[in-house]
Amino acid sequence: MLTRRNPAITAAKQILNVPNRMGQDAGEAFVRSPWRAWVRRQRYSLALALVAAAVFFGCMVSPPSLMDDIDASHAQLARNMIRSGDWVIPRLDGVPYVEKAPLPYWLIAVSYLIFGVHDWAARIPFALAAALLCWITARYGRWAFDSGGALKNSLAPDGAVPSRAGFYAGLVLATCVGLFLFTRTLLPDVMAALCVCIAFWAFQRALDEDAIAFAAERHPRRWAALLAAALGVGVMLKGLIALVVLMGGAMAYLAITRHLFRRETWRRLHMVSGACIFLIIAAPWHVLAALRLPPAFAFTLHSGPGQYHGFFWFYFINEHVLRFLGLRYPHDYNTVPRPAFWLFNLLWLFPWSVYLPAVVRLSYKPVDRAGRTRLLALCWISFLMLFFTFSTTQEYYSLPIYPALALLLGCAMNAQSTKESGGRWLKRSNRILGTISAAAAMAVAFVLYAVRRMPAPGDIAHALHQQNIQAYTLSLGHVRDLTINSFAYLRGPLVLAGLAFLVGAAGAWLLPGRRAFAAIAVMMVLFFHASRLALVVLDPYLSSRPLAEALRRAPEGPLIVDGDYYPFSSVFFYSDRTALLLNGRMNNLEYGSYAPGAPSVFIDDQKFEHLWASPLCYYLVTDGTRIKPLGRLAGAANLHVLAESGGKFLLTNHLTSGETEIRSALW
Repeated sequence: MLTRRNPAITAAKQILNVPNRMGQDAGEAFVRSPWRAWVRRQRYSLALALVAAAVFFGCMVSPPSLMDDIDASHAQLARNMIRSGDWVIPRLDGVPYVEKAPLPYWLIAVSYLIFGVHDWAARIPFALAAALLCWITARYGRWAFDSGGALKNSLAPDGAVPSRAGFYAGLVLATCVGLFLFTRTLLPDVMAALCVCIAFWAFQRALDEDAIAFAAERHPRRWAALLAAALGVGVMLKGLIALVVLMGGAMAYLAITRHLFRRETWRRLHMVSGACIFLIIAAPWHVLAALRLPPAFAFTLHSGPGQYHGFFWFYFINEHVLRFLGLRYPHDYNTVPRPAFWLFNLLWLFPWSVYLPAVVRLSYKPVDRAGRTRLLALCWISFLMLFFTFSTTQEYYSLPIYPALALLLGCAMNAQSTKESGGRWLKRSNRILGTISAAAAMAVAFVLYAVRRMPAPGDIAHALHQQNIQAYTLSLGHVRDLTINSFAYLRGPLVLAGLAFLVGAAGAWLLPGRRAFAAIAVMMVLFFHASRLALVVLDPYLSSRPLAEALRRAPEGPLIVDGDYYPFSSVFFYSDRTALLLNGRMNNLEYGSYAPGAPSVFIDDQKFEHLWASPLCYYLVTDGTRIKPLGRLAGAANLHVLAESGGKFLLTNHLTSGETEIRSALW
């Protein structure tokens, strides 16, 4: 029988917190059970996986429908690749679309080939990327801050208590507002953030020579290769920004630590082999695209309507250089004011941003691995934020710094929660968060009381305040559409959100540090599901899927979209058809429309009037505000409403047998 002084049993009890209540036989049986021992060792990883799955797979791989604009457009790009067999030049409605790197579309296409063409299949690569980002960040934090977890041996030496900093870092990412919000649509930024995180970790591992608490990294070549591969994949996901962020943050770190001009630094990074790996991954598509859309090179900085200079100019000069300078054409995007771009990160990191004061108190001296990691994270954050301060910005452009912020927050939360007093900053932050959560619960209760007797006829679009189209070029543009009447349609999501805030308030006020973190995480999981339910209610307003379903039931006939492709992009996805674009040569399809061989899908008023008056049955999707102008153009008697949803309409010029017209109050 094992004795109490057996070092394996002692270390196992310290790490796994196994209470000595069942005698020596129970402890010995526990150690001898590999499965149970593995579960106990990996309980934090399993808990993080469960939370990430609940958030990203529970909320992403489910309703609502794909939204109009980028969401459905990217899903349709992948389908078009499969159908055409052209995996080099992405196309929308047959028009070349080369402003983004193609890897996200390839991943969606692969998901389609495995699971079939479905909206939930399009979301799978992004859900996987978000969950993997949380796991990689947790592993990075464990390697950097956990004296016991860094050892290959599953049992730490006597007296070593493993840090939970890595787990907390992963939990921060999985349950912060920003990562949830910016993975609601098929944006590649979460994938780019994953590549940036892997690249920074590989960079630090390749240079790690800490011989005090750990053995120096024995395989720097492998980590240098991973660094180069992550950068190559990042470029194929989001363009040159992944390369710029890593180079800027790494150079600042090396300069501060006085390792920039050390020969050993560059020897361990294996620059020549790394450059070869990077080019093998990133170069082929760029070369093929340049050959397919000549001229191969153009360097003019002038951009305007009707001008075509090939792929190289549009992708590198227009989309990178001119966009950074705010001179890109077409100017179909907005920019966040600089102070808001910085301050919004407090919202994107909520609820964990309340612990940021404790981050300030951390040591950033590069005297050990933990200190070097904190310093590298600080350089990582600072460079990206400063870079975009001098560029045009969207709210989600700061997403690649979330892993760095999570590492710092995880380190601070662990340091405060392990103090015997519970941590002064931790207690203050918990009280602040508890107060905010309680106030939010009270606000929800007030709104529910205010709408208790309000009717909710039809869909929610009737109660929303629609703004100018420019208001929706920012991610939070639709928030301002909400009115007090619209909350009558959102009673169910409000109840769940109120319950979530109550859980968070009670946990933050009443529970000690680690248990408070668990309650806060539960609050956010519940709140995210409340948000998903709200998006389901908003589905008719944010998506045109009902119009697409009505179109699929209708007899065959050409489709015309009134205006730009993007406001009705979900019609293309859910009806699986092409369309003519009425006065739609604008925004992201304008440049590609001038490419050699681009289809003639753009029509003007005169052409529309001629087609609509023909005996052939045509269909038209349009916004409710355009009904009367179209009536004056084509004749009100020739506009028959087949379907209406979310303030959008499906019209036809001829009613066929079996079709019933919906009379609208607009007539």
